[in-house]
Amino acid sequence: MWAIHFLANSSMNKQRYLVLVINHGVPENLLSSILDGCKGFFDLPEEEKQEFKGNHVLDPIRSGTSCNVSVEKAFYWRDFLKVFVHPVFYSPTKPAGLSEISLEYSQRVREVARGLLKGISESLGLEGSYIDKAQNLEQGKQIFVGNLYPTCPQPELAMGLPPHSDHGLLTLLIYNGIGGLQIQHEGKWVNVCALPNSFLVNTGDHLEILSNGRYKSVLHRAMVNNKATRISIAMAHGPSLDSVVSPAPELLVSSKGNEPAAYAGMKYKDYLEIQQSNKLDGKSCLDRVRIPAV
Repeated sequence: MWAIHFLANSSMNKQRYLVLVINHGVPENLLSSILDGCKGFFDLPEEEKQEFKGNHVLDPIRSGTSCNVSVEKAFYWRDFLKVFVHPVFYSPTKPAGLSEISLEYSQRVREVARGLLKGISESLGLEGSYIDKAQNLEQGKQIFVGNLYPTCPQPELAMGLPPHSDHGLLTLLIYNGIGGLQIQHEGKWVNVCALPNSFLVNTGDHLEILSNGRYKSVLHRAMVNNKATRISIAMAHGPSLDSVVSPAPELLVSSKGNEPAAYAGMKYKDYLEIQQSNKLDGKSCLDRVRIPAV
């Protein structure tokens, strides 16, 4: 049976910011194998990784680096691998075995995500299958994101990823035991430490939109250190690319009267392209669809 812990929440608004899931049913050896497989990709010679570079944010496989040896100002210190794994499965052909492991891992994690979304639907007073059907999750976009944060000689001048929120509905994350994830809570940056073999779950922008702000997307960042290399794997779960995401109409009508929509609708594909084509900057992409209060 699953166990869910809320690592940060607002007692006033009942908005949950970060969730830790244990007893989720994904085998421990599969979690360790996918982390090892991801490390194997980052350990490939640079010319072999270049085979999977990709050129566009919607290319099914993209890898690259933002490591920078300049110390004149803050810079980003991260290698990445981004792969679309559903509704069509893709994978780098190297290293050997990565494709098979990532396929099994993707399928198992997708089951966990859809189970969580069922519970979220019910918490909003909707049918358990509401989000699944409304966002066409059978064709939903699932994106595997592997991150490598090498040891950094001057971590005070660098950052793995700047403050941002994720696109999509939910992101499930695991890492190799080396800390670095921070979330913003009540205006302060808080270190997040997970239990072994658990999933950290970030709520994304499109869950905030669909719930009309009842659930807030998590503002988070990745820090680096000079002692150990950190590897994380984030699995993003979003609607189908053609789904237009807007507040659920059922949440805009209640016995207390009509509630104004706080966000305009936008096709998920368009939102994803805008966010991934620009520098990560807080919730700047979400602000594009936010409707100012009258």
